[in-house]
Amino acid sequence: MNTVMSNKNATSRAIELENKYGAHNYHPLPVVLERGEGVYVWDVEGKQYFDFLSAYSAVNQGHGHPVILRAMMEQAQKLALTSRAFYNDCLGEYEKFITSYFGFDKVLPMNTGAEAVETAIKLARRWGYEKKAITTDMAKILVCENNFHGRTITIVSLSTDPEAYTNYGPQTPGILKVPFNDLNALEAMLKAEPNIAGFLVEPVQGEAGVVIADDGYLLKAFELCKKHNVLFIADEIQSGLGRTGKRLACDHEGVRPDVLILGKALSGGLYPVSAVLADDEIMLTIKPGQHGSTYGGNPIGCKVGIAGLTVLRDEKLSENSERLGKVLLAELGKIKTDFPQIVKTVRGKGLFAAMVITEKEGRNAWDVCMKMKDLGLLAKPTHGDIIRFAPPLVINEMQLMECVGIIRKALSSF
Repeated sequence: MNTVMSNKNATSRAIELENKYGAHNYHPLPVVLERGEGVYVWDVEGKQYFDFLSAYSAVNQGHGHPVILRAMMEQAQKLALTSRAFYNDCLGEYEKFITSYFGFDKVLPMNTGAEAVETAIKLARRWGYEKKAITTDMAKILVCENNFHGRTITIVSLSTDPEAYTNYGPQTPGILKVPFNDLNALEAMLKAEPNIAGFLVEPVQGEAGVVIADDGYLLKAFELCKKHNVLFIADEIQSGLGRTGKRLACDHEGVRPDVLILGKALSGGLYPVSAVLADDEIMLTIKPGQHGSTYGGNPIGCKVGIAGLTVLRDEKLSENSERLGKVLLAELGKIKTDFPQIVKTVRGKGLFAAMVITEKEGRNAWDVCMKMKDLGLLAKPTHGDIIRFAPPLVINEMQLMECVGIIRKALSSF
């Protein structure tokens, strides 16, 4: 009894410390995690859970993957950071590896997803002035409504979510917005605005609730960008690296973006690593001193990035995501049929799925997530009524079916 009470106290203490000393910019589920391995995490009370969020798809390779962990630890014991004032013996190796892996001429290494998106926007504007000959300070960036690209001032200026941009103004100028999955609107905007430098799009809108475009949308959008001399910029920070059943979500339609943005699972969740990839005509518009990052391209990040991509390839995680994603979507469809008063919609691609919950008698998606937590599965609502399901891609079918059973049991309790 004393041990149980002590563990309960550890949970309360951790939550109290965050509430007292941390900014209140998140509203986590009330679970305090202390350990993770593969598809599982454990809280401070010793309870085991399936992780069905994967740190917003940063942990595609599973928690604490030994190959990535070993690469990080070995490099950390040798050399962690040089800045870019000097060469290091890891960066060139990493740059060759990742550009060959995705088929681009150059990579610009950064740390966080938001930094990578900012880099891509700067790159598009610079290309717009130097290659497209847009008049100085007139370049526009075109984005989709209901996007989520990060939290900086410029990036929240891209947003149509009041929670993201309210009281952070004035907003960054030069931003245009069109509905996602609307080719007519995209074409009309590209025709009307000759100063558009880049079209920035998530192939799957993750934060919006795993919103998936119609088949052919990405390819046609890419072709429209080519027609109007606009860079097609794919934010694959969350949708890439196996999450949707292909190496990149763009691969489903054979689209090779002009600018590719990666982050999250590039490091398997062990270290902040992000990257922007493009060919020479675009990337070499930035010269020395015109953009950079102290930590970008650091030796640990380079070794971790190589290891993260190697695991993705060697363990065929994209293929596993594609196969089990079909199973997951089929099972969620059965649950929707069995609980039509609670489950409004299910959708997904690969191991990236969402369930839209109908609020009933004061109970909503948060309550469903709380019940799943009690039953041993962790997921998080978005936009109030949507639950995202994104387990680590190392999950096997037996584990997946156990999770489906938990989701079903949670819903049956309502």
